[in-house]
Amino acid sequence: MRVVIIGAVAAGTSAATEIRRNDKSSEIVLYEKDRYISYSSCGMPYYLGNVFSRFEDLVPRDANFFRQKHNINVQILHEVISINIEAQTLLVRNLLTGTEFQDRFDKLIIATGAKAEKPAFEGSARKNVFLFRNISDLKNIKTFLSINRPKKAVIIGSGPIGLELAENLTRIGLKTTLIARSSISKGLSPELSRLVEQQLLTHGVDVITNASIKGITEKGVFLEDGNLHVADIVLLATGVKPCVELATASGIQLGSTGAIQVNRHMQTNNSNVYACGDCAEYFHQITGEPVYRPLGSTANKTGIIAGNHIAGGNDEFQGVLGTSIVQVFNLTVAQTGLTEQDAALAGYDVIVSLDGRPNKPEFMGGEEMMIKTVADRKSGLLLGCQIVGTQGVDRRIDVIAAAITLKAKIDDLVSMDLAYSPPYSTPKDPLFFTGVKLRQQRK
Repeated sequence: MRVVIIGAVAAGTSAATEIRRNDKSSEIVLYEKDRYISYSSCGMPYYLGNVFSRFEDLVPRDANFFRQKHNINVQILHEVISINIEAQTLLVRNLLTGTEFQDRFDKLIIATGAKAEKPAFEGSARKNVFLFRNISDLKNIKTFLSINRPKKAVIIGSGPIGLELAENLTRIGLKTTLIARSSISKGLSPELSRLVEQQLLTHGVDVITNASIKGITEKGVFLEDGNLHVADIVLLATGVKPCVELATASGIQLGSTGAIQVNRHMQTNNSNVYACGDCAEYFHQITGEPVYRPLGSTANKTGIIAGNHIAGGNDEFQGVLGTSIVQVFNLTVAQTGLTEQDAALAGYDVIVSLDGRPNKPEFMGGEEMMIKTVADRKSGLLLGCQIVGTQGVDRRIDVIAAAITLKAKIDDLVSMDLAYSPPYSTPKDPLFFTGVKLRQQRK
């Protein structure tokens, strides 16, 4: 069997190694149009902020690694131009020589990822304006910083990437302004969003919310309200969209979100063609509705599932909850499942607990975390949670994510036997009180 994979970052390399783990004889070829493969894109803001300095830690594996360790043929700087699904062939261009050649496949995996959305406003193509999606973007920014020594930065977009960039540009000495189209970290409840905004302001980041960009000039970023925010460098963190052009041209079906539609084995509408990672559409664990939630963790997981099925396994994807976590200076901001608004739109009779509790006793240095949890009054099912705090947030959000995945109810949250010792928790964990508050509302 000859397996061809288009894309060699998270999903593509995970799929390839999973196939090889279960199938020692198949030919596996990966085509990647970039120079860098299997890198940690989630680590890029911290490399930019000099949290770590070894570039090799960001890009730990190259084509030789996969060839020598796994007998997988990775061809960098090779772009797949077109796919002929019926003939099971591809047209590939060598980007170094410009030559084109045809290849064939028995099974094909599309792992083309996502690309940064570049806004259409005037000035977005200026030389001091950068996207932040891949290693090439990162290196271009590092070079610009080194040569031009900018003093003031503007970040447009306040999702996880925008927040991480704000912290790390501040860390390396730039006076930073964060501009958001709506509230900070859209989707986060207003009560918690205000805590994040205050944290940014405390650390010297100027925050502009509910803003509309008019354009970028040599002076900086102009807003529709006439205000100018001076910028020597502008970073665009305005979201991503799936790279589906190749799939669409070959007749592969897209879903309602605009990403490639797949089943639980990551198969497309053609059983010999799979899609995984940031180019694919998934479904929400709670509602069952199609969602587009590009995350590195999901990319790796879905790549493994695609590879498992090609190699004869029967693993199935169980959907996503949209679990995410981000560091904002001293705060950790995490969420999973449905928001209060999403749960109501899905038809649930929503009850909510908003509670502030220390993560551990104050005599052990505990600090308050704010926990907002959503549940269904009728069934008692836990539906979602958002947590903002300085310590212990990661542990609690993972407990809730696991609980939702396992269809846990409010009473389960009260009765869980969670670990306790003063360095780690209070005798009654903050999640215990969340369960108590939700249970009171059901009466």
